[in-house]
Amino acid sequence: MTVISPAPEAAPRRAWLADLPVLAVAVVWGGSYLAAKGITTTHTVIAVLVLRFALVLPVLVVAGWARLRALGPAQLRGAGGLGLVLGGIFLLETYGVVHTSATNAGLIISLTMIFTPLAESAVRRRAPSAAFLGAAGVSVAGVVLLTQGAGFTAPGLGDLLILGAALARTLHVLLMARVEAVQDADSLSLTTVQLGGAVLVFALLAAVPGTGATPWAAAAGFGAAQWAGLAFLSVFCTLFAFFVQMWAVRRTSPSRVSLLLGTEPLWAAVAGIAIGGEHLGPLGYAGMALVLVGTAWGRRAVTSAAVPVPAAVPVPAPVTAPAAG
Repeated sequence: MTVISPAPEAAPRRAWLADLPVLAVAVVWGGSYLAAKGITTTHTVIAVLVLRFALVLPVLVVAGWARLRALGPAQLRGAGGLGLVLGGIFLLETYGVVHTSATNAGLIISLTMIFTPLAESAVRRRAPSAAFLGAAGVSVAGVVLLTQGAGFTAPGLGDLLILGAALARTLHVLLMARVEAVQDADSLSLTTVQLGGAVLVFALLAAVPGTGATPWAAAAGFGAAQWAGLAFLSVFCTLFAFFVQMWAVRRTSPSRVSLLLGTEPLWAAVAGIAIGGEHLGPLGYAGMALVLVGTAWGRRAVTSAAVPVPAAVPVPAPVTAPAAG
């Protein structure tokens, strides 16, 4: 993915003006788990994913048509391959959020911020700092507590699927940095091709008997609330989020954007508890606190060690991977 050079250091007031829309992206991404949970069942996961991205893909194609035409065959293949991984992320996240709480989903997915530097260290054969390992331990302990509810039990299916999505996000970020064909690709074009690849996967799965409702059947059964939720996921969590990131990174810096987007799990918890009426219990609240502290500590440890933090992927997931949103 092409790294966009940040603009010269902006005045504090201008920097805050750029920060506010990015913070809004973190808020809507945090709310996306609750929105996805509200409009999706096990029977409609694939149909909802087709509808969500089919609504925004034409807009991205039109907005970046000239740059899309400039992509070479190798770039198209590379971006298309990344789109398959992205499709897997969305499937894991969306099936996961159906089977767990929006709060759990948003907090567990934040482990990507821990997994990615660990994976990067393994690839580079360089041991992470003691501070980072401590942060990772705190985060993992937090997830263990978060998934226990009223007592110690095995994590549920949804929690495990979201954990798988966090690992898949890590793979996606590493591939983005290492697939040579996409290194010089325009951000908008790369995202568009990836989403196109993901939508193709969803459409093919929707055509397989036994994989759930068709997009048309799901859409026919939507009421006003479901259409509002789908519009929120499509317009705000995808289009708005992507273009704000593109706009903001030119006015502040990728690190500042990444830091603000890192507040997503906090907003997921706020939405799940305040709007969704979810209840964590004492263990859950302790786990939530540990996850937030651990991921914040881990980001600080990575920055202090001068290990580059991967830029958010503008989509989803995203595209810090758009949240199951």
